[in-house]
Amino acid sequence: MKKLPDLDPVSAAHSRRAARFIADEIRKAGGWLPFDRWMALALYAPGLGYYAAGSQKLATGGGVPAGDFVTAPELTPLFARTLARQVAQVLEACGGGEILEFGAGTGALADGLLAALDEAGVRASYRILEVSADLRERQRERLAAYGERVRWLDALPESFTGCVVANEVLDAMPVRLFRWSDAGLLERGVALHGEDGFAWEDRPAPPDLAEAVSARMPALPGYVSEINLQAEAFVRGMGQWLQRGAALLIDYGFAQREYYHPQRLEGTLMCHFRHVAHADPLVAVGVQDITAHVDFTAMAEAAVDGGLELLGYISQAGFLMNAGLMDLLGALDPADAQAYARAVAPVQKLLSPAEMGELFKVLAVGRGVAAPLIGFGRGDRSHAL
Repeated sequence: MKKLPDLDPVSAAHSRRAARFIADEIRKAGGWLPFDRWMALALYAPGLGYYAAGSQKLATGGGVPAGDFVTAPELTPLFARTLARQVAQVLEACGGGEILEFGAGTGALADGLLAALDEAGVRASYRILEVSADLRERQRERLAAYGERVRWLDALPESFTGCVVANEVLDAMPVRLFRWSDAGLLERGVALHGEDGFAWEDRPAPPDLAEAVSARMPALPGYVSEINLQAEAFVRGMGQWLQRGAALLIDYGFAQREYYHPQRLEGTLMCHFRHVAHADPLVAVGVQDITAHVDFTAMAEAAVDGGLELLGYISQAGFLMNAGLMDLLGALDPADAQAYARAVAPVQKLLSPAEMGELFKVLAVGRGVAAPLIGFGRGDRSHAL
């Protein structure tokens, strides 16, 4: 495992509190928790989980990066300005409506979308559903100038018309871990190691997990991976409240046949702490992010099961190019060489197959949107799901 940066005293103290809390939960459960429950506590336990406490999670650009990771809207405002073109098309197809963003981070994406839409003469209302109290406050400060046009929700809407945006949201939903053995499928969970430490422990998989995994891949003894039934339920549930419009789900991941490829023996579980990526979620509890890549086939099938239509699936690079990123880049003044270079560098990161361009995908699902979406005009991979 990569050596992690040392925890500062405040982070170390917080991590000890989070570890003690989760250790007590394990004791209450009889000495073992399935990993999805452990991950939910590590990320979302009130006041202690990574997303429920006050540590700075997202870098905001410039100088030595703070936080633990950086997302596309923080890399460059051109990401939001390009996405705004697709959002505008969805709103037009709906005859109006609102924007609903899940997990709005620093508010950079909301700010960029609203500014670009205003420039285009599309005046939209914006709703945010955010589980992190400290991120919600950062969003309020950043978006204060938009007044009542921006509101925060505490629960899913009962009915919604417009465009849903979820950028790097599905990857942070708790996953169930499994391991194939010679004796069959095992569910990986977490047990105590010492007073407040943690260790992996596998138990026979319950029927629901065994059925779900067996439907996706053959038995491969020694193979370890994950399945995100919570994210599938979230996407399936959109069919109950998305009356008309489209949801744009942007994340890193693969189609199912690639996700469970025999060579991907150790799954996709990944942690982020101070811009160091590693694969051990049982350390730095409560102060590091824990994610898993997205099985986009499962998400598309869940949407269709929920009554929605598959509208498109494409690489992030393909989506941004189709939606007009190069037009926006071409409008910049190359005479100011330094400013132009600063604008181009993050765009290369968004588009490069070696960085975010290929690993990140965009899945669009929805209802009542007849026009082909501009972001999927060329290179749509829906057939590969």
